[in-house]
Amino acid sequence: MRTLEILLERRWILKSRDRELYYQMKDELGTVKRFLMEKLGYQVIVNSYLVKVEKMPAKPENWMGILEFNRKIEYVFLCLILMFLEEKEAEEQFVLSELTEYVQGQYQEEQIDWTVYRYRRHLVKVIKYCVGCGMLNVNDGSEESFAKDDTSEVLYENTGVSRYFMKNFTQDIMGYSSPEDFEKQEWIDVDEDRGIVRRQRVYRRLLMTMGMYKNAETEEDFAYVRNYRNMIQGDLEEYLDCELHVHRTSAFLVLGDECRMGRCFPEENTLSDIVMLIHGIIGEWIRDGRIEPGVQEEIRLPREKFREILESCKERYGKGFIKTYRDMTTGEFCGEVQAYMTELGLIEQDRQDVRISTAAGKIAGRYPKDFLENGGRDE
Repeated sequence: MRTLEILLERRWILKSRDRELYYQMKDELGTVKRFLMEKLGYQVIVNSYLVKVEKMPAKPENWMGILEFNRKIEYVFLCLILMFLEEKEAEEQFVLSELTEYVQGQYQEEQIDWTVYRYRRHLVKVIKYCVGCGMLNVNDGSEESFAKDDTSEVLYENTGVSRYFMKNFTQDIMGYSSPEDFEKQEWIDVDEDRGIVRRQRVYRRLLMTMGMYKNAETEEDFAYVRNYRNMIQGDLEEYLDCELHVHRTSAFLVLGDECRMGRCFPEENTLSDIVMLIHGIIGEWIRDGRIEPGVQEEIRLPREKFREILESCKERYGKGFIKTYRDMTTGEFCGEVQAYMTELGLIEQDRQDVRISTAAGKIAGRYPKDFLENGGRDE
């Protein structure tokens, strides 16, 4: 039974897009609803359009944004589209010029000129995301024609599910001015019971982050994991193919080969392979005494030494990379890998040092010995 896995992996299950899965999740929801509400503090929405779990992390992470977006303006456009659709009925049609006029009138930070290509490109990206999510249907035309010509029209249909995209807040958020305000609001309804807050925070950290690490901020939560390890393991194993690994200063939820809950590491891409090879080199350097972990199992290196590890990886294994990474300069390669590791929380950087997550010791890789002996050629 993969009910919990599917509900956590997907934003929602739409009846219009996957009717069979919608009814399956609706029927099986009773088996996981109590776990979702008591252990994670997640509300469940079930209606004639969709089944959705309102998922919130214990703490926001770098990788938790919308992966398709890379500019703030795209997030603003998304919010404006949601506002626009709020006034539309389900199955109501509209043309693109209605939307562009609305966005142009509502955007406050600068004057939007749709004759400028970059604005059209940003909007097209956001609209495609909305179509992909199931908030919009394209009835006639194509967004790409608008990308080429600002006078092009497209006919859309509002599916009615956009009103469930944003989380429902129980408090007035108009006075909020920082991300921390939203984090505090998440726990406001259960603030009187610190035990419930801590339990839900722990389960969210284990399920929604790369790993849980002991520090001044998480010491109380980590004590909960150590004290209730068997109970947590039993709860999670009941619904997921996973194992809970608890160490002196870290804890990880390791998923089985067939278990997927959204974005997991390693991913099915070359960058993930490269990072695992880097982790393997870090392990070698520790065994050889070239790296000394701290008393809290923390690895902190000067930026130059970390770059040396990246360069060593490219030199040793580069012939096995796809052409994109083989042809990169050393600077381009190091920049790309560091950005990816930072995004996933595998490293943290400051001006002088790089702190390497203890996850490096959990997932590492290497090429077969005969690959290296053959000079990086498959035989």
